[in-house]
Parts: sequence; structure tokens; C-alpha cells
Amino acid sequence: MLDLLKKLFIGSTPESGVWQPLHRSPAQERRRQQWLAQQVYLNWAGPYFKAYHYQKAGLPGARFRVQLARKEGQRGAVFLYDPSMGPGNFQHFFDFVRDRVLAQGYQLGAADQRTLHHEQYAESTQKYFLKPQPNDCTDTGRCNQRFGNVTLDLVSVNGQPGFIRLANNPFTDEIFTPAATFDALVDAVFNLPPAPPEVEELIMAYKKPLA
Repeated sequence: MLDLLKKLFIGSTPESGVWQPLHRSPAQERRRQQWLAQQVYLNWAGPYFKAYHYQKAGLPGARFRVQLARKEGQRGAVFLYDPSMGPGNFQHFFDFVRDRVLAQGYQLGAADQRTLHHEQYAESTQKYFLKPQPNDCTDTGRCNQRFGNVTLDLVSVNGQPGFIRLANNPFTDEIFTPAATFDALVDAVFNLPPAPPEVEELIMAYKKPLA
């Protein structure tokens, strides 16, 4: 798995994949709503938040693994899958991160998925493109871009979860207010209290995904 993830980061030349609309079945959505109501996400939000800041500071000892992902004009982080979560929890957590971004004044611009067939493995990506609400402008007329456009990906390899990637891409046009930092986005999404024991006990119930 680590070798395959390295290939994903480095890049390769796969066969072309076609983006298709990403949908959750009614059964999957009912399951996710139950997961949300029971606050199962508390098992990972805070630990990933801590792991992000440990990675930024170059400190060891985080429970989960996070890698920084930066390129020109964009800041981001990769939240690596841990087998203790199970694929079902990881998918729910992916949608939970989407909902947390939406709560910051965003709307869903696109939801797509595709599979790329490489020579030795298949790489599947679920992607959300989130954009700030267009009608929130200051008295000066400059529109509040919040964090700029936000992209969220869940990447799997041969059907097994690999990582969730969160990134923001601020607008540079002067009609927008300056963008808030990626650190502030991570804080808004992941900075939650630890899970109590009764919530930790629910992890097993959601490990397997619904088809």
C-alpha cells in the first residue's frame, strides 16, 4: 500500500478515466445520518487535528498520520487512512468533512467519482468541489471568499481506502476579501472534543461500508 501511495503522489500515466456523478444510496444516507447522530466522528476529528499540527511542527507521536500537500496557489493536507477505522467509517468521515466545510458558508459545486486503471493497480477517487456562497459581500463591495475554493478527495487503491485530501485555492482577484488560512480551515473542520468511551465503542458497528 505504501508503495502504491508513493506512486499516486509522484504521478504516473494511467489509462483515462471518466468522471461520473457521485451519489449515495438512500440506505447509505440513512446509515450516515445515524452515524452523525451518534457523533462517531469524534473518534477521528480531534486526533487528525492534532496529527496535522504535529506534522507542521515536525513532532512525532501523533496517533494518526497526516502529510502536508502544497503547490503554487494552493494549501492542503492528506489525512491517511488507518485500518482501525474501517472503510465504512472512513467514507462517512469523508462526507462529514464535506458537511463541515459547507457549514462555513459554502455550497457544493460538484460531486464526482472516477477510476483510473494503472499498470499494477486501480486508483478510485471520490471528489467534492466546494465554493463560497456568492452573495456575502462587505460594505466595500468586496465579496467574502472565506477560504477560496475548497476541494476534497477520497482516494482508494484496489478498493481499499488510502487517504482523504483537503485543499483550498484562494482567489487573487481584488473583488474578493483576503482568504482565511488553511490552518483556519483545518481548525473549523477538525477541532472537536475527544470521543467519550461510549462513542469509541461504536467504531466496530460502522467499519464495513454499505454497498
